[in-house]
Amino acid sequence: MKAEHLNPFVKAVNDVFTTMFDVQPEKKSVFVKEDMVSSNEANVLLGVTGDLEGAILFGFPKEMTFEMIRSMSGMEMTEINSFVASALGEVANIISGNAMIILHDSDLVCDILPPKVMVGQYQTFSEKEEKIVALTMATDFGEFDLNLMLKEQK
Repeated sequence: MKAEHLNPFVKAVNDVFTTMFDVQPEKKSVFVKEDMVSSNEANVLLGVTGDLEGAILFGFPKEMTFEMIRSMSGMEMTEINSFVASALGEVANIISGNAMIILHDSDLVCDILPPKVMVGQYQTFSEKEEKIVALTMATDFGEFDLNLMLKEQK
């Protein structure tokens, strides 16, 4: 994955968190992983097809997830149920969709597959792409991980 493919995801996270939550996220760290990705307590996996292929894995701490849901719905949640999973999947879907639109402006045509929400911190994940660009974003709700496992097909 090329470094310039990262910026659309950072911009999409910033736009979505600012619009949906009135929170300004900050890029905390970016690094390359060459092996497995460890999951967080609440995870969303989206496949990507087209000029970029692979997957995007969002990893959220449980407490951050509950704060996001409270901000979105006004509801206090104490467990990750189907409502929480659906809302979290939608947030990841919106971020990823916005990133795809920005990538399209760079002449990369990509589509995302429906999100899959996985609960459990001690899972690991790998994709056929050898290198994974890992991004940690900090928000007022907490920090979350965005792992980009994408390979250019052009």
